[in-house]
Amino acid sequence: MKKPELLAPAGDLERLKWAIDYGADAVYIGGPSLGLRANAKNFTFEEIEEGLIYAHERGKRVFVTLNIVLHNMEIEEVDSTLEKLKKIGVDAVIVSDPAIMKKALEKNMEVHVSTQQSTLNYEACKWWHDMGVKRVVLGREATRKEILEIREKLPDLEIECFIHGAMCAGVSGRCVLSNFFTNRDANRGGCAQICRWDFHLWNEEKMLEGEKPFTFCSKDLSMLSMLKEMIEMGITSFKIEGRMRSIYYIATVLSIYRKVIDGICSIETYTYPIAYEKVLRNCANRDSVVQFMNEVNDESMGYYNGREEVSNQDFLGIVLAYDKKTKMAVVEERNYFEVGDEIEIFGPETETFSMTIEKIIDEENQEISIVRHPRQIVKIQVDKEVKKKDLLRKKIL
Repeated sequence: MKKPELLAPAGDLERLKWAIDYGADAVYIGGPSLGLRANAKNFTFEEIEEGLIYAHERGKRVFVTLNIVLHNMEIEEVDSTLEKLKKIGVDAVIVSDPAIMKKALEKNMEVHVSTQQSTLNYEACKWWHDMGVKRVVLGREATRKEILEIREKLPDLEIECFIHGAMCAGVSGRCVLSNFFTNRDANRGGCAQICRWDFHLWNEEKMLEGEKPFTFCSKDLSMLSMLKEMIEMGITSFKIEGRMRSIYYIATVLSIYRKVIDGICSIETYTYPIAYEKVLRNCANRDSVVQFMNEVNDESMGYYNGREEVSNQDFLGIVLAYDKKTKMAVVEERNYFEVGDEIEIFGPETETFSMTIEKIIDEENQEISIVRHPRQIVKIQVDKEVKKKDLLRKKIL
């Protein structure tokens, strides 16, 4: 069984390195412009080059998103951007607009068609492939049957599918509500996530009273239960959504999918622990479902009468160092914890384990019972060896 690429988001250089360290085979990032995350920090060309060096030294790849819906005012920027990206050696560009695609192909760059093109059929895939495109990122609305037909008719085309993350109320992101409500163009990187707002419903001049305000917010996507079938379908790349997400989200989601993909591809009878679903659910604080893949398109896929979304405080800290002699781990705090708390520690090379915090030492070498200051550096007793960049969270498993 051929192992698929696990593709992770990275909103900045720090998160690129975390994604690589936590098991991504490739990352996708935004450059200084022409991408759909205008409110993210994004990368300078110098940072892209540094990220490429970090990834390539570890046998990983970096793709740059240039998936903006292009207007005349941006055309002059395209050539210079592509030239710089080609010069520093990006592995591929993810593109939706044919103008950018044409120019990238003329420069012999590897091109992936963005999900913004909403490609859902084999004739469209063939058209892209005949143009010289190597990979198509299918629309999130693609069903199992459609993907199998595309794979059967175009065995040489690379297919990329989303496996986890937020969904869009528009067709693969083609939404203009943000433009109307906030004057921020979602198709040029300014999405204000209007679909997650609460709305009052009106019938002519009368407001309809409901139990909760109306929303049309989609539930998140999670394909964990369908990974084995997706691998057997021959999908080239499994994509995680979330260039605006935290290092904790990236590390947590990657660590779960990395283990499950590796398990499926190496053990014929492998089944993942059901607790993994809880870990992923806690990470985002929204329900997640299979969405369109299994052809069940009904009210179970979204929130229509509101939802409760509590701020996630599972993430407790980052291991900075570990002393094998004293069995003390140096930790940078990210959320409140105290002596007596049950926690879990996990990392790229550290199998998840549980423990009770028994001792905390502060920077003045004084024993304390509570860690409550943002990014406070403390030491905690950890009997098992842990490594730099391992993460601490509240006990879930």
